[in-house]
Amino acid sequence: MEIGVFTFADTRESESTEQRLRELVEEAELADEVGLDIFGIGEHHRPDFTVSTPAVVLAAVAARTTRIRLTSAVTVLSSDEPIRVFQEFSTLDQLSGGRAEIMVGRGSFIESFPLFGYDLRAYDTLFAEKLERLLHIRETGDTPEGHGVYPRPLQEPLPVWVAVGGTSESAVRAGTLGLPMALAIIGGLPERFAPFAELHRRGAAEAGREPPRLSINSHGYLAETRQEALDESFPYVSAAMNRIGLERGWPPMRRADYDTAATLRGANFVGTPDDVVEKIVFQHEIFGHDRFMLQFTIGGIPHEGILRSIELLGREVVPAVRERLSA
Repeated sequence: MEIGVFTFADTRESESTEQRLRELVEEAELADEVGLDIFGIGEHHRPDFTVSTPAVVLAAVAARTTRIRLTSAVTVLSSDEPIRVFQEFSTLDQLSGGRAEIMVGRGSFIESFPLFGYDLRAYDTLFAEKLERLLHIRETGDTPEGHGVYPRPLQEPLPVWVAVGGTSESAVRAGTLGLPMALAIIGGLPERFAPFAELHRRGAAEAGREPPRLSINSHGYLAETRQEALDESFPYVSAAMNRIGLERGWPPMRRADYDTAATLRGANFVGTPDDVVEKIVFQHEIFGHDRFMLQFTIGGIPHEGILRSIELLGREVVPAVRERLSA
């Protein structure tokens, strides 16, 4: 199993954008150093997140790392231009020595649609059309109109993943296209998401394709004790989720619910390295996934805590998980 981290680079009131970006690169450098497999950066166009151009920041990361794979998490394809997306990540692939990936999605926020002049009512149609165009460029090197798209990536084909937040149609589409799926699980009981993994695999089988890869993407935070992990992370996570909840009509996050989500059958990976190992293995029995990614940076958790979580994940969780899964 590949194990990695992704970030939305949440802003912090006490930090400049320059400092936050420098810290992000430092987090990626450490992830590379401790043996994690994949580092992802999300795209947002809001004041509470730092990065609007993942490929640019990942290019800076590429110059400071040697081994770790680099992906968007996600590229909001519905409001982007597939030609430019392919060019940007092909360039990143060349700069990184063949380590780039694109994780496309419709995004969990909608601010990019009015920003770039798109009608939100075309949310689904735009994604389907632009994904088809991106894949055509990847497979042929040309636009559907016959115009060449350059540069070409070092990897052929350049990996494209589809991020899915819980819609069956998206899981089937990814499978039918033979694309790997990143399934986000940030709430509820994980086993309730098992049908999406099955729909993904069934879609591929019915289209005559090989079983596609599956990633589980979740929230987490690691510390030496479970209590420490919960106490340190809750104020930041709850503040972020409650701020978003005001926009979406969610009830406030309660500490009791947060603690419950960190138990074995909950959605979040908050606790000790042993806790996280047990939970990854538990979910692997449900999903049979071959990639797992954690988001540590929710709500502007301090940089020192993020670095510690990355270190514990790479040095303690990764070897233990691989030993358990190979037994």
